[in-house]
Amino acid sequence: MQEPTRPTVSAVRNVIMDLGGVMLEWNPDELLTPFQPDPELRRQLRSSVFNHEWRMFDRGQITEAQLLTGLMASTGHSRDTVGAIIEAARGCLREKPQTVKLVRALRQRGFNLYCLSNMPGPFYEHLRLRHDFWDVFHGVVISGEIQMMKPEPQIYLHLLERFGLRAQESVFVDDLQVNVDAAKAVGLHAICFQDAIQCEQALEALLGA
Repeated sequence: MQEPTRPTVSAVRNVIMDLGGVMLEWNPDELLTPFQPDPELRRQLRSSVFNHEWRMFDRGQITEAQLLTGLMASTGHSRDTVGAIIEAARGCLREKPQTVKLVRALRQRGFNLYCLSNMPGPFYEHLRLRHDFWDVFHGVVISGEIQMMKPEPQIYLHLLERFGLRAQESVFVDDLQVNVDAAKAVGLHAICFQDAIQCEQALEALLGA
């Protein structure tokens, strides 16, 4: 039986970046520390906050007001406290300067940059106003706007079809291995992000030719 043809490394021209954990800081444990300093109780709070309802918020299936009401029930905290946690989650998404520097350098070299993120619509709207790196991207796909989420294969295929990209000419960067594996399953090259230096080295192995 003939083996399937492997993607040509030198053909990779498109770089698809995640947001939280890659372009932006995302540390749930850190953001919850002011609300619960005890590590074990904080672990329980994290489980109660970033639950099924938060994933529905990420997917765009519930509003922020509905999320707040749901988290009041799941955490047992007051409206004010839950509202403060949601604001802390929004505010902790700070720019990672070295990653931004990397993608700007890639754009200057002529590579096509795209963004694919699990992100609630209201958070994305906030980030559009807060950060100025959006000009590097030729296109952006946000889970909360299309009601699809990584690691579902449909969201990767949606991005490829929407922007007319070929999987074998594209590399996806994400900080979660499960999302990286899902990208590879649909034919994309993929890199699990650790930091900007590691990411740049891994990208150069694909883009250098």
